[in-house]
Amino acid sequence: MDGFTSPLIGDHSDTERTYQLELRLGAEHARQRLAIEHEREALFLSRTGKHVHPENLYSMPAMVRLALSLGGLYQRAVTNSRALRVTRNRFVVPGLPPALEGYTLLQLSDLHVDMDEANLHAVIETVRELDYDLCVITGDYRRDTWGDINPAMDGMRRLRTHLKGTPLAILGNHDSVLMVPEMESMGYRMLMNESLCIEREGAALWIAGVDDPHLYRTHDLAAATRDIPPGALSLLLSHTPEIHRDAAHAGFDLYLCGHTHGGQLCLPGGIPLTLDARIPRRLGRGAWEEEAMQGYTTTGAGTSILNVRLNCPPEVTLHQLSAGPDSAGQ
Repeated sequence: MDGFTSPLIGDHSDTERTYQLELRLGAEHARQRLAIEHEREALFLSRTGKHVHPENLYSMPAMVRLALSLGGLYQRAVTNSRALRVTRNRFVVPGLPPALEGYTLLQLSDLHVDMDEANLHAVIETVRELDYDLCVITGDYRRDTWGDINPAMDGMRRLRTHLKGTPLAILGNHDSVLMVPEMESMGYRMLMNESLCIEREGAALWIAGVDDPHLYRTHDLAAATRDIPPGALSLLLSHTPEIHRDAAHAGFDLYLCGHTHGGQLCLPGGIPLTLDARIPRRLGRGAWEEEAMQGYTTTGAGTSILNVRLNCPPEVTLHQLSAGPDSAGQ
């Protein structure tokens, strides 16, 4: 997996990216995905009109800045947004093969790398010192949900040089499908309703990734699970926790996601004002369970709308797999 490369190298026009995307996904899939993207970009309301996407309201940054400034909280909130922390989570998986004991995943999410240079620098400085077996990235690389992808791709290129191995990544609701060939040319492995097997001393961990379930709703769990053997240890990468029930029914053991930013602007005690997702609040931040599946929703490393956070620190997360309390020393 570490040798994965794509034929696309360097900066390219959208026409060239489209050609490479058709090679990667097939012409029909690529054109359908681009058509959906063009229909929905920069919309304030979803097609049903029932769900608001506040990041697409042009006046929202000014409104948030004004509200925080009137409360004397703006500078504090900006400082908070750059105070990145490393969070550790342990998944206890009964029957975990001994070869996977202690296997560690670094999860990055909601980077929005073109939002704030100081935040990107903090991410780079944090991840370069961490010890992990595999990096997974659960979407949202761009600041806006529309427009030029080049600034975000420049940031992801800079970050890539500080990540070990071949990171696995998926798209979020801020991301254009044209990012796929570009990121694969950098050495990221994009999972577009696909799965792959990670092997360690004969033990297997299947990792599946789906396209964005939130705005574009182009996820396909059936395609993502097609190659996973029945009963195999499996983990799903989804940008949002919104398909948690479907993933549990599909038999996944683990689920990693982001999107919510943990609320980003929260009341004291970390109570979110909004999660911008169709989910129970228990799924908005941190570890959770759905039937036999364990999940984790990261608060993310970056910010959306405005580079501010209150009572909700940004994070990168290290997830360690373990068979349980008696597994130490195996």
